[in-house]
Amino acid sequence: QVQLVESGGGLVQSGGSLTLSCTASVRTFSNYAMAWFRQAPGKGREFVAAINWRTNYTESVKGRFTISRDNNRNTLYLQMNSLKPEDTAVYYCAASRLRLGDQSYEYDYWGPGTQVTVSS
Repeated sequence: QVQLVESGGGLVQSGGSLTLSCTASVRTFSNYAMAWFRQAPGKGREFVAAINWRTNYTESVKGRFTISRDNNRNTLYLQMNSLKPEDTAVYYCAASRLRLGDQSYEYDYWGPGTQVTVSS
């Protein structure tokens, strides 16, 4: 069983930056592909970025967001720069035993989420 807890969300002005963290309670963190998804009010859950030994990003965040991981600390990060109001959402951390996917069904474990609000 993997437990994930996100932190670092908050309120930021347009153009600002935030760094999200996700701490995993698991013995073999490095064996999991990790991802960030987000869900805006009234919308479905959307893929943001994923990482194992390589990274993958959704087009709308390329050049602005950076996903990284520290396997020694069992922690996943999402550095978000040049934030826009359309980035407002609850951000979720997810873990997959199998592969680096961009679909929510490919991920086995989820955190409770952290709210990111970008004001215009």
